[in-house]
Amino acid sequence: MGSRPGDYTVWGAEFGEVLAPVGHQMRIARVGLALSLALMLSACAARSTPPAPAATRPRAILEVREGLASYYGPGFEGKRTASGIPFDKAAMVAAHPTYPFGTVVRVTNLANTRRVDVRIVDRGPAKGPRAHGVLIDLSSGVAENLDFIRQGRTKVRLEVLRWGN
Repeated sequence: MGSRPGDYTVWGAEFGEVLAPVGHQMRIARVGLALSLALMLSACAARSTPPAPAATRPRAILEVREGLASYYGPGFEGKRTASGIPFDKAAMVAAHPTYPFGTVVRVTNLANTRRVDVRIVDRGPAKGPRAHGVLIDLSSGVAENLDFIRQGRTKVRLEVLRWGN
């Protein structure tokens, strides 16, 4: 079913009648088909997949510990931490006796399952509280988020998400 010179058909009547040669329509259809095939084949080509965004990629847990958490803040605001940065009691930061500075730890309050990711910026808790099972000192901002300000201490799970330097 070829087209002969002079054969015309209605094309795009919804936008007003446009007469186009049938052969012209066939060329457009062939070009469209060729482009579609090229796009489908290029989609199958091997390529590296970009990493998933951090928000959707599950983080590997590098270490897990359970024990008590306490908090500090009053009296320390603005003072230099062991890492050298000024302490901000509202920041999501913590003190740990051995974790490297910059380590990111997910802290889960086991009493209510609230959890917060914190960065280690200081050393602590002191030997006395550590002897009683306190693993980590949190800023008062973290303690508010975890809802244990009134109690002063709470049982927590620590999950190391990323080691610091």
